[in-house]
Amino acid sequence: MEALYTATATASGDGRNGHTESDDGLLDLDVRIPKEMGGPGGATNPEQLFAAGYAACFHSALKLVGRSVSADLDGSQVSASVSIGTLPGGGFGLAVEIDVHAPNLDHDTATSLVHQAHQVCPYSNAINGNVDVALTVV
Repeated sequence: MEALYTATATASGDGRNGHTESDDGLLDLDVRIPKEMGGPGGATNPEQLFAAGYAACFHSALKLVGRSVSADLDGSQVSASVSIGTLPGGGFGLAVEIDVHAPNLDHDTATSLVHQAHQVCPYSNAINGNVDVALTVV
């Protein structure tokens, strides 16, 4: 792969109860274990950051494949829900649900574009075969 861009972020403190920042200073925030996982909450967490990045990236992929067929994706939205849980063999794993709202497309067209976007999205490609991803047109 020829890199077009490289993002670098550094975590410090106590991992999930610490701080993270990007090398350019645009991302600079505390992270905390959510209350649902027994942590203090009150700050973002890695799953929220992953969900935000995946939603934005998938939406770009959807727009890209939509442009190739002149699909009207005005007003479209992509939501990503990232779950963390324990794996049967030990350790932790992730699962993702991608919900796409495309108000100007019929369900079949939107579904086709969502599946095409899943093939070109870098996040989808990065986790392919490792993370269950559910795709839904809402």
